[in-house]
Amino acid sequence: MNSAVRDIKIDHEASADDFRKSMRHLAGGVSVITVGRGNDITGMTITSVSSLSVDPPTLIVSINRESSSWPMLKRYGCFGVNILGADQVDIAERFAGKDGLKGAERFAGAQWVTRISGVPLLAGALAAIDCEVEDILERHSHAVVIGRVLDARHSSRGAALVYWQGQYVALDHHEEAAAALLRLPAAIQG
Repeated sequence: MNSAVRDIKIDHEASADDFRKSMRHLAGGVSVITVGRGNDITGMTITSVSSLSVDPPTLIVSINRESSSWPMLKRYGCFGVNILGADQVDIAERFAGKDGLKGAERFAGAQWVTRISGVPLLAGALAAIDCEVEDILERHSHAVVIGRVLDARHSSRGAALVYWQGQYVALDHHEEAAAALLRLPAAIQG
């Protein structure tokens, strides 16, 4: 593994509050990470999913090590990434813990399937990706988890759910593309 680590001595560090406010300007697709098998399942809402490699299919997620999902992810070594549609705000809120539900209770009210690893995958997600843990890099409060993709299913339905400026936003590429085109200067439009 190639890694570069440097000791950099800095007299000033950004405050957590300033950093949090700055990151609110970065829109993120909303996903639910699911872990466990059978009745021993849980999950969490995140916006930190990214493609790492297409060959082999690999992605990365960032997970808070204080979450209830963390020990189960380490125990089972597999996880699901469920990319949510704009009509799935209720699922995002439930897995973010807004209604106080925990563990398997969070899965009620939606249809779930399993694939190769056995983790629950949301049947109505824009995309559902079944992963096994390939590597984990623990830093500060979070861990960066590299997941080897075992199976990936996607839908052609509707708008994506995005989190931006502290709220959920629907992103539909047809509507957004048309709106963006209207905002471009006439010389750029062609």
